[in-house]
Order: sequence, then structure tokens, then C-alpha cells
Amino acid sequence: MMRVVLIRSCLVQPAEPTWNGPMPLTEFDQTGSLSHIPTTYIYRPSGTWLTQKDAIFTTLKTSLSRILVHFYPLAGRLRCLDGARFLLECNGKGVQLIQAEADADLDILGDFTPSPHFYHLIPPINYQAPIEETPLVIVQLTKFKCGGIALNFSISHAVADGQSALHFITEWANLARGDSLRNPPFLDRKLLRARDRPPSAQVPCFVHEQFDPPPLVIGHPNCENERKKETTVAMLKLTKIQVEMLKNEANRTRPLNELGDRGFTRYEVIAAHIWRCACRARGHLYEQRTGLGVCLDIRNRVQPPLPEKYFGNGIIDVVATGLSGDLVTRPSSYAASRIREAINRVSSEFVYSTLDHLKNLKDFSGLQDIYDVKTNQGPFYGNPNLGVVSWLALPLYGTDFGWGKEIFMGPGNHDCDGDSLILPGRDGDGSIVVALCLQAACMEDFQKFFYQDFRN
Repeated sequence: MMRVVLIRSCLVQPAEPTWNGPMPLTEFDQTGSLSHIPTTYIYRPSGTWLTQKDAIFTTLKTSLSRILVHFYPLAGRLRCLDGARFLLECNGKGVQLIQAEADADLDILGDFTPSPHFYHLIPPINYQAPIEETPLVIVQLTKFKCGGIALNFSISHAVADGQSALHFITEWANLARGDSLRNPPFLDRKLLRARDRPPSAQVPCFVHEQFDPPPLVIGHPNCENERKKETTVAMLKLTKIQVEMLKNEANRTRPLNELGDRGFTRYEVIAAHIWRCACRARGHLYEQRTGLGVCLDIRNRVQPPLPEKYFGNGIIDVVATGLSGDLVTRPSSYAASRIREAINRVSSEFVYSTLDHLKNLKDFSGLQDIYDVKTNQGPFYGNPNLGVVSWLALPLYGTDFGWGKEIFMGPGNHDCDGDSLILPGRDGDGSIVVALCLQAACMEDFQKFFYQDFRN
């Protein structure tokens, strides 16, 4: 087993004075996960690195202090308000930067399929400590014996979604290799908040079922039995040809009268395929209700659109629902159309109606995603449900801090049943990779069903 030893740790503050004060969070920030979302980049060794023991850490530290001048909210801290709501205190306390060393070569990570080794690359976070003392960003630099390095970025989802987090990482890399800031973040979150409507205003009525309790396995009064089951993770690749096969099959039988002339997207057909395979692998009864969570970027869905570099949580969750028996026995277009219907509900009015709905809630404590970070409890979105998040449109690859581009980039951990992520293949060849966590007892069958149709 690989051992990783901590060398040093420090808080990096903005290089120049920045604005200090409370920054209200939007309702979408409030309902995000309070935990940190880890992302790991792996870089291959270079001969010059072996003679520069501290140069990389120094470069990261110096450039981090400079980039925080522009992304200063990340140097702040959360503060808890009444009803489990939070406020972002912009106080410049800093980002935690850690240097560590592994007693193994990069080869121990193999083909970078998720393994316990990756957990050593992610900095542990003490969620028992007061939240006002916990950095919003924690970065761990791990050097391997061969000279390779891993960079793990753990960023609080309460202050940044995936697009904003990648914006920060990309701009930090620009500064680290001697470039200048290219796209400043838009930090004013007041653009995305519940509207103050006059009493006489006519507001469309929407059903916000994404906040309802997820379906349970038939015959189970709660999710505790499912929550305790062992999980495992797989990285499953589909070639461009296989993705096109899924699209062609779904579009061949799609209900034109319901969906118009626009064919299904890559996301819709891949998510539908994952959903159907999960229902089969889990052995559901025909009448089992199941939900698939879809996470949508709303920056261009609201009117007027948000600025391109809006920094925060510009995302909304919706849920596609159905009976497992229908999803499995009907053509794949049925599952894809259920997903399309959920996505099509997200208009500008739906977004602001959701904000209004959340603003009127007295208590947010039951809405934070996946788990309460202190008790490891909360809403459970595993069997019979799942979530399929798309990173297909995000700028994931080519992050160069001055020592070349990464050879691997992926989620740092992925250990909640039903949690899945669609990433583009890093070679730009149209392939995709599905990172999936499922109960260990179901994974072998899932992989069989996942590739079955392509072998026929």
C-alpha cells in the first residue's frame, strides 16, 4: 500500500488587499453540498523536476497568492446563519496549500482506474471543526519517487460549481507558467436570486419535484439498508462509434410528436443507457419507481443570460422519473425522452420560480446534497435512483502549470451509490468515459449490460 507523508502546509492569502465583508450566497449556493469536491490532475515526471525539490511548491504558492486577488471569495470562510443557511465572509484568511511525498512511483496508479491509492492524494478535511475555520479551497501537491506529481483541488461546492472551479484552476495555471489573467471572474451573485415581485404579478406555477424525497426500494420503509451496502467504482469507456450507435438507436424510435425535430443529444442517450443498465443490474421489479437526477447549467437558460464567467453555482437539478419495467422493456428512446422532458422544464421562469420556492423555505437543512458533512447522513440518491452529471462541455484537459499538460484528470473520489459522471475522452476522438459508483453486488451485471448491445 502506498504511503504519503505530509511535508508542510500553509495558508496562502491574496498577494494584495482585497474587498472584505459578507457576501450573500444565492439559494442555489445554499442547497449545494457543503463538502469539498475533489479533482485530481496527474503529471508525468521530467528530469529537471528531480533536481528542483521545492521549486514546484514555491511556484504554486506564489501564483496562488496572485490569483486569489481576482478570486478573493475563495480565500474567505463560510458562516452559519439561522435555518442552516450560510453566508460567505470575504476575509482573506486564505487557501490551504499542502506539500506531500509518496513512497511509490506513478506506476502504482496503473491506468488510473479509481483505487484506494487515490484517497492518499486527497487532503483529509475535518468537518467536525467549526465551519468558520475550514478553508474553502484545499490543494495538495504530492510528489512521487519517480518525479511525477499529483495535484488535488478540493473546492467547497457551496461557493463554486464545476464550471467556476475549473475557471479558477485554469486561470491559476496561466499565472503559474508566467501568463496573465485572461478572463476575470464575475463575482456579483445578486444577478441570480429570488425576484421581488409585486403582489399582483402573475407567476407561472411549477412543481419542484427535485426537492421531494427520492423513491425507495419497494418494500423498504427507508433507505438505511441500501445505504450500508458496499460500493465499488468503475471507469467505462465508449468509443465515438458506440456513442453514435446509442444516438442512432434512440433517434430511430423517438416520439417525434413529443420532441419535435431535434434529435437526442449525447448526454440524453448516454444517461438513458446508464439508467436502463442500472435498473437491470439492480434487479428491480417492474413497478419500481426510479429517479435520475440531471444537473443543468442555467447561465444561458435565464433571461437575461448570466455573464459567461459568472462565479458561483449556476446550476439547477431536475429529476427524470419512470418505472424500471418501462425503462427496461421499452426502446431506449423512452428513457431518453423522460430525460429530455425533465431538461425542457428548465426555462428562465422555472429557474426563478425555484429560487422563489427556496427563498420561502424556513429550513434548508434537509436539502444539502448527498450527505450532511458532519454526520455522513442526509438524502440518499442510491438504489433505486442515480444521478448522471455531465462534464462534456467543460474545459477539462490541457492544464499546464509550467511543467507540461496532465496525463490524467478525473474526480478525486466517487463513492456514493448511483453517482455517475460523463467525461469526454482526453484524446479528443469523440469517445467518452463514464465514472460510475454502484453497489459492489451490482457492478459486474451493470458492466455486462453496458456493453452487451455493442457485441450483438
